[in-house]
Amino acid sequence: MNFLKKIYFCYIIKLLYLVNYSETIQWIFNRLPIYQKKGLKSYKPGLKRIQSFCSYLGNPQNFFKSIHVGGTNGKGSTVHMLSSILQEERYNIGLFTSPHLIDFRERISCNGILIEKDFIINFIAENKKIIEKEKMSFFEMNTALAFQYFKEKKVHLAIIEVGLGGRLDSTNIINPEISIITNISEDHTESLGNDRLKIALEKAGIIKRNISVIIGSEISKEIQFVFFKEALKKNAPIYFSNYVKGYSKYQMPFEADYQNLNRIIVLKTIDILQKRKNIIVSNESIKSGLKKVIENTNFKGRWHILQRDNPKIICDIAHNEEGVFMINKQLKKESYKNLHLVLGFVKEKKVEKLLRYFPLEAFYYFCQPNIERKFSIENLKILVKKMFKNNRKICFFPSVKKALLSAKSQAKKKDLILISGSTFTVSEALLNL
Repeated sequence: MNFLKKIYFCYIIKLLYLVNYSETIQWIFNRLPIYQKKGLKSYKPGLKRIQSFCSYLGNPQNFFKSIHVGGTNGKGSTVHMLSSILQEERYNIGLFTSPHLIDFRERISCNGILIEKDFIINFIAENKKIIEKEKMSFFEMNTALAFQYFKEKKVHLAIIEVGLGGRLDSTNIINPEISIITNISEDHTESLGNDRLKIALEKAGIIKRNISVIIGSEISKEIQFVFFKEALKKNAPIYFSNYVKGYSKYQMPFEADYQNLNRIIVLKTIDILQKRKNIIVSNESIKSGLKKVIENTNFKGRWHILQRDNPKIICDIAHNEEGVFMINKQLKKESYKNLHLVLGFVKEKKVEKLLRYFPLEAFYYFCQPNIERKFSIENLKILVKKMFKNNRKICFFPSVKKALLSAKSQAKKKDLILISGSTFTVSEALLNL
């Protein structure tokens, strides 16, 4: 009888714990303005709130070394590759990235293990009053949560991905060992500026005085000059990662060619960390780290193969012009009989421009992600009818789930299904596969 009582007691405790975590996450999403869900009206630029909150916490960002990664595309791939390599060298590595695809905890991890639910529950319980008082945004709270976690985990290095822009991003209160700007293209123009030079100036805001900065390849001379000028002003050594000798010998578990650009940045970063920061990384750790990046960090969402055949299913979170251009290039290297595209977008994106990169002969399954910012089916119908006249291969669905189910039922063994257009479209597809 005592044994049954113990089992019952443990069950009740577990149930209460799950309810407590669920309520905490619900509070985070409902109470704090989140850019991914609401767009520009939730965007809170400026560093005063995060500085004030982190000061209240005892400035946890000063208790660990960091690498700061900004840019338009490739940030996520770059931070995961770096983390995997350094993990292989047995460093204790914290990783802060965004957005998440399935689980909120994907945003904060240590050595590939997601932040504990207990830590989130306790952090919110202890700091709820000041979070509300300071009117923190979702991302600001999340940044402070990550910093506190990395402090308590005593990480050797935290790899911090910029959320939006750079200069006014809440991650920009760190003083990193090295800064990285992967590339520049037009995205979030409603908050960062409507041309690449303005966007570059915002991204250049993460360049710190006397701190080395690495600039990704395939950036125009005009934008390179913006970074060079900012680096000169701050006496920051600047490196352009246009080529790394022998980079192709390091294999990756990715089939997308665009990951080669990120690999070059990562190898250049490791090289500078060794030369300027005395951070030892063996050639073996670089090889195994790049090869095991998915295994070590649970990386997903970028040319992510969900099913290899019958039919092949791939998802990619590309959601701006350059990203969609890259996946269209990759599609041309794929072998398939028919292409089925499950596409959903958000309001702020230039959807007409994005659609021009996809092949006309494909089967289209247009849908809308289940968020406030969705580019609605009604608007998609108007746009698509104008662009794809008399195309009988187009269908519209009120949800990602229904679009995906239809694509899977229509696709034959040798066909390819690609899910893209928005992080949220991919996220919902992953939940419904």
